[in-house]
Amino acid sequence: MLYGAVHSLRWRWYARRSKRLPRPVVSVGNLHWGGTGKTPLVASIAGHVRDRGLRTAILSRGYRSRGRGVRLVSTGEGPLLGPKVAGDEPVLLAGLLPGVSVVVGPDRFEAGRHALERLEPPPEVFILDDGFSHLGLFRDIDLLAFPSDDPFAGGRLLPGGRLREPLSAARRADAVVLTGETEMSGGEIAEALRGFGFEGPGFSAPTRVEAPRLAAGGAPPDGSRVLLVAAIARPRRFLEAARRFELEITETLTFPDHHDYPSSSLTSIEEAFEDSGADIVLTTTKDEVKLLGRLDIPLASLPVRAEPEDSFWSWLDRRLDQQIAAIG
Repeated sequence: MLYGAVHSLRWRWYARRSKRLPRPVVSVGNLHWGGTGKTPLVASIAGHVRDRGLRTAILSRGYRSRGRGVRLVSTGEGPLLGPKVAGDEPVLLAGLLPGVSVVVGPDRFEAGRHALERLEPPPEVFILDDGFSHLGLFRDIDLLAFPSDDPFAGGRLLPGGRLREPLSAARRADAVVLTGETEMSGGEIAEALRGFGFEGPGFSAPTRVEAPRLAAGGAPPDGSRVLLVAAIARPRRFLEAARRFELEITETLTFPDHHDYPSSSLTSIEEAFEDSGADIVLTTTKDEVKLLGRLDIPLASLPVRAEPEDSFWSWLDRRLDQQIAAIG
């Protein structure tokens, strides 16, 4: 009750104080602590907006990065900074999205202003990564992601549950998006949230795991012996996905989410690799950006792509056109 009351007071305080950028802001966020498929959804939306011919910039917090202030991670031509300075997810997005700028900063309004002042030509649309709880920046379209395998996180806030905000906070969202591999529809999650005050539409954005990809290029041969390494909120998903391919899993190492892999962790990976007789270390794309060039071991990753349903794109395009027209 105390945790929920603090969130309610925080929202009321920011309701009249959020700052607005002179370009449409599309926010993608969640109520859960990690593991909602948000990053693939951000990448899919940013790529779609870019492909519409709109100059696109992603604004990210750069969670657990060591850099200070606003940092330009990409002008659309790949990462300019490493994951320690920029954060793992911003660097991953910068590598996935040619033609999309990425800017990191604790104050996303200042990050947006920096992008408008420094990028030439300036962005026409901002995508706010992990933005639902970042109330200091006004968002024109607010999207809320729910993982299909645990949509309500037990329905409880910390410390008794896995929600960072109560489910009633969904009423602030313009639409909800169900992520992951599921037969459940986005409409069903929207209906389930009606009792909590949510009034918008719901959409599905299935997450597809693609075939393993070697960091050096190409694919691992069928039957390769792999050591699985992951530092994500829900490693079980990664482990299950790896088992779908023609690979022999020799051992599994997991670390805390957003782990920065100090030298001791690299030593653990190298020792496990040698002891298990593996041919390749297979990891997530988020971990790959932190391990690349730091291990003298063949490295591969499992790319993940979000594929929202067609009705979502129709809805988003319509709302985005309305915002662009309103801003002029």
